[in-house]
Amino acid sequence: MTAVCRVEDVPVEGGVCALVDGTAVAIFRTHDGNLYAISNYDPVGMASVLSRGIVGTRGGAAYVASPLHKQGYDLRTGQCLDDPEVRVATYDVRVDDGVVWVGTS
Repeated sequence: MTAVCRVEDVPVEGGVCALVDGTAVAIFRTHDGNLYAISNYDPVGMASVLSRGIVGTRGGAAYVASPLHKQGYDLRTGQCLDDPEVRVATYDVRVDDGVVWVGTS
């Protein structure tokens, strides 16, 4: 696990990007305070932009909409909500004494 930032550095209903073991990871905080980490790379838009997406809920699931083509990605599973063939990697997240830790394995 890698320490990436403090919890308050992740905006509510927003995201930040951090380099974790050489991988660009998008970390999000939802309105209920949950933290999620997925790949920052949008496989549809082919750019590292997901941390700048719009966070919300769809069908009861927390998700982020890509800022490029608006595909939604479930923050729990990485599954694209608009295309069952597309998925992004997810990562473990924990908070210890207000610090967000992310693991890539």
